[in-house]
Amino acid sequence: MSKTARVYKIEMLIRNRGHVSFQEMKDELEVSDATLKRDLEYLRDQLGAPIEYSRLDGGYGFGAGYRGQEKHELPGLWFSERELYSLLMAHQMLSELGSDGVISRHLAPLLERIHVLLAPGEADAKGLLKRIKIISPAKRPVPTQFFEMVGEALLKRHRLHLRYLTRGRATVSERDVSPQRLVHYRNTWYLDAWCHSRNQVLRFALDAIEEATTLDVKAKEIPLKQIQAEMDGGFGIFAGEKRQWATLVFQEKAAQWVSREEWHPEQQGAWLEDGSYELKVPFVHETEIVMDILRHGNQVKAVAPASLVAEVARQLAEAAALY
Repeated sequence: MSKTARVYKIEMLIRNRGHVSFQEMKDELEVSDATLKRDLEYLRDQLGAPIEYSRLDGGYGFGAGYRGQEKHELPGLWFSERELYSLLMAHQMLSELGSDGVISRHLAPLLERIHVLLAPGEADAKGLLKRIKIISPAKRPVPTQFFEMVGEALLKRHRLHLRYLTRGRATVSERDVSPQRLVHYRNTWYLDAWCHSRNQVLRFALDAIEEATTLDVKAKEIPLKQIQAEMDGGFGIFAGEKRQWATLVFQEKAAQWVSREEWHPEQQGAWLEDGSYELKVPFVHETEIVMDILRHGNQVKAVAPASLVAEVARQLAEAAALY
């Protein structure tokens, strides 16, 4: 029985019987005197359980302080030690996804609670965090105030007024939006929101927000299925409904990696007789899929559609001209 399970059982024994002798707890838990003493100390000192020994009753029970309380609960005891270590790892990964440590800061109380529950193994827990490293190349940080403002508006269902830079057109516009969903993609954050100026769902890069204000107006609700249908069908961060299918053929060297990658949930892949790998993926805008094709250099050939083939050839020619 794990320490977490033992502590929970001690709590339940006392709660159900009122007072439990040391020997009765030993028999129920099947542990040594030293282990039971450590568990009782842990309950009292680390988790704040008001356990006291009563000579009159000949056992351990909740003290007078408990009888004056409305409720006493042990925090987080439904987690096993393995699950707590998993939570530590999840905390570490989530903190790396935040903006200027904002997620890590909000998760700090959870981290402290986990360390308390793992008490004797706290040194191991802290060592575990040092052995998890997430590398985020080309990360585009989001200013903390905007990340927190967008997150709060999303959860509380308020509209936002944005001053937003559209990089492709090098234009700045102001608009009211109703936040629908936060998206983390390739080391930066995006907001899917209903734009009240364009009357449609659009995707906004949080690092392109120049100013933001929370409005005291209820956000327009858009069904999640509609958001998914309009925003998730394309390739990468580009959304839209008019999809095309790209056919790419990877040479044997690159195929060993690409065959195990997910470029899109609906992709289709097949090994060809010569050892190359054919990958078909949907896209609505050529920009991002061209970038992924180019990073494989001479190990991939775009086969279809003709417009994609022409765009890849054009960019390769322009790149070659630089050398």
